Amino acid sequence: MDKYEMLRAGIWSHYINDDIAARLMACEEKCFEFNTLPPSRLVERRAIIESLLGGIRQPFTIHSPFHCDFGFNIRIGSGFVGNYNLTILDEAEVCIGNNVFIGPNTGIYTVEHAFDAAQRSEGIMKARPVTIGNDVWICANTIILPGVTIGDGAVVGAGSVVRHDIPPHTFAAGNPCRTIRAITADDKATDIID
Repeated sequence: MDKYEMLRAGIWSHYINDDIAARLMACEEKCFEFNTLPPSRLVERRAIIESLLGGIRQPFTIHSPFHCDFGFNIRIGSGFVGNYNLTILDEAEVCIGNNVFIGPNTGIYTVEHAFDAAQRSEGIMKARPVTIGNDVWICANTIILPGVTIGDGAVVGAGSVVRHDIPPHTFAAGNPCRTIRAITADDKATDIID
């Protein structure tokens, strides 16, 4: 098992090396290219995202700026909307379902650095995957930490710091984020005007 496989497997080790640095740089170059293209150059922008990520299904919308570490660890279903300033540090897998809306200034993080300062300075870290189910809405300024699973149909309130799993079809919010209540038929919008 090489260093990169160890990182993805959640094993504490030294991960500052030339191979990982080269992969990070290649991804950063693609993100830079995507972020500097005008929104009107939709075909080129989509092509960059499709070449960068491990998988993404049409239709999708990702607004600039968008940042990720490796890209190929990210898999996204159809109907995805990633609003402005989405950051995904994908040292481990990030799997996002269908019809997921992510608000602006949201960060999804898989990497954990050592708490001990000397170890942290040496590059000791590990990573744990993040999973987001189908039909999830992550509101603005949310932070999703390593190892979290967010269930289908969940809504995470703005400004939340998600440290633990969120059950399906629930509303959760806060710092730390906690489940507040179930989402029910009473939550359907009424008096919709076409």
